[in-house]
Amino acid sequence: MDIESLSGMTLYVILFAVIFAESGILVGFWLPGDTILFAAGLVAADPAADVSIVVVAVGVAVVASAGAVVGYATGSYLGRPYLERRHARALGRTEEFYRRFGAVTLVAARFVPWARTFAPVLAGAVSMPRHRFGVAVVTGAVIWGTGLTLLGYAAASIPGLRDAALWIALVVIVVSVAAGAVGELLRRRVARPRGLDGSGGASPR
Repeated sequence: MDIESLSGMTLYVILFAVIFAESGILVGFWLPGDTILFAAGLVAADPAADVSIVVVAVGVAVVASAGAVVGYATGSYLGRPYLERRHARALGRTEEFYRRFGAVTLVAARFVPWARTFAPVLAGAVSMPRHRFGVAVVTGAVIWGTGLTLLGYAAASIPGLRDAALWIALVVIVVSVAAGAVGELLRRRVARPRGLDGSGGASPR
């Protein structure tokens, strides 16, 4: 998707729809949220584009939070039995991880492809407290959504950096993957003492 060729309302609609879907709608896990956010910041910095950086920066945080809320509701509706039949190990590991690092899990998941889609669903399935979930989701949405957008906006003002947008986007992707690896190592560290690294899900409390 060449988002730099878009402007005005068209960009807003496509950008917000992508971020909303990727933030908790189960079919949105394949969408390239990181690169689209960065590119949207670049476009907003172009005086010829009819795009407001304020609308983009605030809007992505709002729709990212809303998408995660829908994901949480989906997980609550499907419930533990549904997910246990299909993802027993992932559910058990996630429940234990949320119990130890609940807020951090949801914030870090924003930077990990796939995880930012499925983490809110699993949070709903394991009945993570709503107030705790809400604070973590909004924090992650601002740091990830608004942060990457402003990074793209700032990059446009640095000579030569706009032309290197593709390479910067690749760096963002690499950092996202690295964050996922760190998350997995933390998950293993938490799971090992409770015998979760080689067995099924944790029993509900």
